[in-house]
Amino acid sequence: MSVENKLEATTRDNFGKGAARKLRAAGKTPVVVYGHGTDPKHITVETHPLSLIVRQANALIELDIEGKSELVLVKDVQKDPVRQIIEHVDMLIVKKGEKVEVEVPIHVTGTSFSGTTSLQDLNTARLLVPATSIPDSVVVDIEGAEEGTQILAGDLELPKGAELLDDADHLVVQVVVPRGAGADEEAAEAAEEAAAE
Repeated sequence: MSVENKLEATTRDNFGKGAARKLRAAGKTPVVVYGHGTDPKHITVETHPLSLIVRQANALIELDIEGKSELVLVKDVQKDPVRQIIEHVDMLIVKKGEKVEVEVPIHVTGTSFSGTTSLQDLNTARLLVPATSIPDSVVVDIEGAEEGTQILAGDLELPKGAELLDDADHLVVQVVVPRGAGADEEAAEAAEEAAAE
């Protein structure tokens, strides 16, 4: 499998706030790569391409660290709370064929039965998936679902090779009649009956 996200990185020897500020001023971001029993690698990457990649959830990246290729998954991004500039990134080394734990968004599609609405309780699903095939999302279709329909985490259609880590009984989405809608219908029926008498 080819990885779409590729970055070139260089090893860094200077640490601390001052060194990190100088890197950021030069358009680079400090990164720590760890995992698989290896010592953490302190590297730098160009900030602009990195910022485009970390916008994607569960971004898989092929890092070229001075000629040596590493497959990594973004684990943590630290940003300046005011300016929203990336200050530091942690990346986890993964191997092809290995499974990783990720959170993917749940998207509800379709329209429930007329007069009902859907309430989404769970917005993300924790999955154990192959590192090289992380899904962008899990889709729940509620097209034509009637009042009282409940879809639980265990009912989700997961991609091939994915395992659910959330409680299977956790409510994802339910279809309900909005409050007041039933009372309005009853009042209209009562008015019609009164007019008929």
